[in-house]
Amino acid sequence: MSALVLAPVGRRLRALARAELTLLGRNRSAVITALLMPLALPFSVRPALDQVDLEDTGLNLGTVMLTAAIGFSFLFCVYTSLVSAFVARREELVLKRLRTGELGDPEILAGTALPAVCLGLAQALVLSAGCVLLVDAGAPRAPYLTVLGVLLGLVLCAALAAITASFTRTVESAQVTALPLVLVSMVGSGIAIPVEVLPDRFASVCELLPLSPAIRLVSGGWSGHLSAYEALGAVATTLAWTVLAVFAVRPWFRWEPRR
Repeated sequence: MSALVLAPVGRRLRALARAELTLLGRNRSAVITALLMPLALPFSVRPALDQVDLEDTGLNLGTVMLTAAIGFSFLFCVYTSLVSAFVARREELVLKRLRTGELGDPEILAGTALPAVCLGLAQALVLSAGCVLLVDAGAPRAPYLTVLGVLLGLVLCAALAAITASFTRTVESAQVTALPLVLVSMVGSGIAIPVEVLPDRFASVCELLPLSPAIRLVSGGWSGHLSAYEALGAVATTLAWTVLAVFAVRPWFRWEPRR
């Protein structure tokens, strides 16, 4: 019985995801933001990393570059691009029309987010392979933690994008409303700057940011310097942020244009 119920849902999600992927491909600025920026930005922070002493942190340049690459993929391939996508579909009345059909609200949001999430996952795999080959990141010591961090980070970014879209009036302003989380995450979540080199008090505060635990799982899974207790804490914190974000989407998300 469950298979009979899930099959139509899967077909509807695939159809909506294909349509969303087609629309994404037609938007050149979205393609550049989603695909090219996460590839270029990690190399832009390398000169700054060369000035940081990583010996006492147990990290190496390859691990830090890999973590930065995956973090930028979270922010630009998934979060930023989805904020624009949700707002654009809302302002074009696409979401309103979809609600009159067979799709439920969770299916509409999931189908819209699915292409960006899948692209983010594919990008994380490509970036991981590139960092291993080009910057000597080495093999992951606990790959299951890195995979878990990537998956949780992708889901959380999609939920955060839906929340941000709720407070965004136009597609043009999407880049502005998404900017605070992007900047805070780059500085405080261990993406552009490893948390291990930050002052202890500042680092302890930064650990509470939404993307910090997912980034910690990615980095710690690759370097192997994450204890079982720390890993469980990071997973629990990420799940807590994800649950809060999902529940916040239900009352806050707007399905009709903001006037």
